[in-house]
Amino acid sequence: MDVVAESKQESESPSKDSPEEKRWTLSDFDIGKPLGRGKFGHVYLAKEKRSNHIVALKVLFKSQLKQSQVEHQLRREVEIQSHLRHPNILRLYGYFYDQTRVYLILEYAAKGELYKELQKCKCFSEIRTATGELKIADFGWSVHTFNRRQTMCGTLDYLPPEMVESVQHDASVDIWSLGVLCYEFLYGVPPFEAKEHSNTYRRIVKVDLKFPSKPTVSPSAKDLISQMLVKDSLQRLPLHKLLEHPWIVQNADPSGVYRG
Repeated sequence: MDVVAESKQESESPSKDSPEEKRWTLSDFDIGKPLGRGKFGHVYLAKEKRSNHIVALKVLFKSQLKQSQVEHQLRREVEIQSHLRHPNILRLYGYFYDQTRVYLILEYAAKGELYKELQKCKCFSEIRTATGELKIADFGWSVHTFNRRQTMCGTLDYLPPEMVESVQHDASVDIWSLGVLCYEFLYGVPPFEAKEHSNTYRRIVKVDLKFPSKPTVSPSAKDLISQMLVKDSLQRLPLHKLLEHPWIVQNADPSGVYRG
């Protein structure tokens, strides 16, 4: 998970035409304020003129994409994200390009990037951590596969031991990353953070998991994180069991004993 945006609504397409039927051009949009800046371009708030639908327009420069040799990665991102339909996945409505730039038409997440919100709040409450409404974005390193893989990619702090050690891995890496994310929400820092990258790698491989003294974090939350951050991927708590864990159930249920 590279980018996570916070939002509570699933948006419809910016036009009645599907992205496959519509040939977009820049003249179809009124461009507003910049929302962010990345390595390969910028993101702007925009309004599709025909429907008045608000979107985020991601503008990427072809020269920078070519220089970094990530054209294939962009094609994969577009191919995968444009076919995903889920309330917790940021929609990619379509794309178009001109001589110098590629434009991605994305769902606008009004509450912005989750990381910036975490920086502002320092850490989240348990109820927000357990039940927050999120939208996942940025699928450049994603693949369609049911097989085990060996590619090492992703943010260092979220890498599981099998990726650090360059051995085959499968979808259970997502359980590990979810455990790291949960820890960071509650404590404000990732669990295996260190000054040097080599030390971060070492802590991940050893699963050097420590819970700082913080009375506001319940034993139940620590138990869930401990069951996700397990070196043996086969022993990690599977997703369906994760949703049944008492900490998730109690925070999601208004009659629960513990509410963060």
